[in-house]
Amino acid sequence: MYKKLIEFYNAGLVSFKMVKTFNMDEYVDLPRDHPESYHSFMFENFFRHIDIEPSNIHILDGNTSDHEKECSDYESKIQNAGGIDLFIGGIGPDGHIAFNEPGSSLASRTRIKTLNEDTIQANARFFGGDLSKVPTQALTVGVQTVMDAREVMILITGSHKALALHQAIECGISHMCTVSAMQMHKCATFVADEDATLELKVKTVKYFKGLMTHHRKLVEF
Repeated sequence: MYKKLIEFYNAGLVSFKMVKTFNMDEYVDLPRDHPESYHSFMFENFFRHIDIEPSNIHILDGNTSDHEKECSDYESKIQNAGGIDLFIGGIGPDGHIAFNEPGSSLASRTRIKTLNEDTIQANARFFGGDLSKVPTQALTVGVQTVMDAREVMILITGSHKALALHQAIECGISHMCTVSAMQMHKCATFVADEDATLELKVKTVKYFKGLMTHHRKLVEF
């Protein structure tokens, strides 16, 4: 997605001069300049390639000495900016959005979260496979923080996310699959590749595919 947005920027189709961004999460006690911090990732893969104003970039500070204040201030910054127009995020194989892992409150706000073993093991690939180097906590926006956005877009790719997509749209709303809360959002869009639909009912897949022709006409119009 970031590569495509950079292409649009380089082609003169979009500008980010007036855009304000709020990242969903950041690891706790991982240096900002560490290659696996979300600060480093965002600047390396997106921000340094576009014309966004540095003052408009907001990322949680996982190295602060006062996590509670940092999280409270982040919520205030979002409100002072007029709220979030569009939240874009992926999900984990267990259906968590941001770092709102299974069991998280669906009414949660930005806070510190302890990561579960599955997430730590999944992230070990970014730290040379060494579990001891993987952060065990993160600061994250809450489920309700995401729900307050005017629009939400969830990107889901790969067969390893197929069960999570099934739980998100075909099952009931549950704090054990936090992205399922998006069923209650007034304007949520799930964007999935073919592999991610493997656990969906055939009828469900056909239904949404059947809408695409009409949807494309609306977009083109």
